[in-house]
Amino acid sequence: MSLVTQISDVVTQLGTEIKTTRSQIGDLASLATTAKSNVVAAINELEGSIAGAGATINDTTTSTSSVWSSQKTSDQITGAVSGLLNGAPAALDTLKELADAIGDDASYAASTTTALGNRLRVDAAQGLTSTQQTQGRSNLDVYGTNDIGDPTTDFVAVLTAALA
Repeated sequence: MSLVTQISDVVTQLGTEIKTTRSQIGDLASLATTAKSNVVAAINELEGSIAGAGATINDTTTSTSSVWSSQKTSDQITGAVSGLLNGAPAALDTLKELADAIGDDASYAASTTTALGNRLRVDAAQGLTSTQQTQGRSNLDVYGTNDIGDPTTDFVAVLTAALA
């Protein structure tokens, strides 16, 4: 390949890339600024209009053209957190501490309801299975040292003593 051919190919390739780049950038006439002949002038005009239209700090009211100061924002966050905690003790003032307190049980309400359903009631009659009745007597120490003992055994002992 001759030098002339190589230079011609480079110039053709360069021209193609310049056209591609210009088409990607767009036409300066389509800029929405008054400075349409120079990209730097258009950027400077845009920067000036943004700086002039900036929001003002106003801690008394909110609007689309004003913002709170960092101190007002911090106070609002602190107030919201305080309202959420509502005086909760330090041991229960984070979600982690609450999760630890309920034993990380995702179904805590159902577990508590089940546990309450399994308690031995003293305020109402209950339909218990024989296994549940035996466990209830054991839990209450009905036949232990704090009671008169097994009614069948005690009856036999009293009867035997009376007949002797």
